[in-house]
Amino acid sequence: MFFKVLNMDTQNYLQDLKEIKDLMNKSSQFISLSGLSGILAGIYALIGAVVAYYLIENHDEYYITLESSTFKLILLTAALVLVASLLTAYLCTINKAKKVGEKVWNASSRRLLINFFIPLVTGGIFAILLLKNGYYGLVAPITLLFYGLACVNASKYTLRDVRYLGITEIILGLLAVEFSGYGLYFWVLGFGICHIVYGTVMHFKYDRK
Repeated sequence: MFFKVLNMDTQNYLQDLKEIKDLMNKSSQFISLSGLSGILAGIYALIGAVVAYYLIENHDEYYITLESSTFKLILLTAALVLVASLLTAYLCTINKAKKVGEKVWNASSRRLLINFFIPLVTGGIFAILLLKNGYYGLVAPITLLFYGLACVNASKYTLRDVRYLGITEIILGLLAVEFSGYGLYFWVLGFGICHIVYGTVMHFKYDRK
C-alpha cells in the first residue's frame, strides 16, 4: 500500500513538472506564427521568380548591370515579394493570435523579431555590398544562408519547425555556392517550394487545432 501511494505521488510530481515546463515554454515562445502565411509567401516567391526569369531571358545584353532597367525591375519584383510576404505574415499572425488568445506584441515576439532580423539585415547588407562589387553569383547563396541563419536563430523563441526550415535554407545556400550559375533555381527551392511545404506542415500541425 505504501509503495502504491508513493508511486502515485511520484507520477503526480512528474505530471506537475511537465505542466510547469509546458507553461514556461509557452511563456517564452511566440506560438502564433501562421502556416498559411508561409504557403502564401512561397507562392509570392514563385511568382516573383517567374517574373525575374522572364526579365532575364528578355534582356538584350549579355550582362545585367546595376544601372540596367532589367536589374531595377528585378529589384522591384523582389521588393514587392518581400513586402507582400511581410504584410501577409503580419495579418495572418494577428488573426491566429486572436484565436489562441495571445498578444501579437509581447516579450516573446520581441525576442523573436530581434533574433530574426539581426542575421537577416546583416545578410541583406552583405548582399548589397556583393552586388556593388560585382559578385552577382553569390547573392542568391548569401540570401539563402543568412535567411536560414535568421530562422535558426529565431527558432529558440517560437515553434521548433522554424529551425528545420532554417537548416534546409542553409543547406540550399551552401549548394548554391557550389552551383553558382543556378541561383534563381535555388531561390525557387528555398523561398518558394520550402515555404509552401513548411507552411502546409505548420497549417495542418498547428493552425487547424
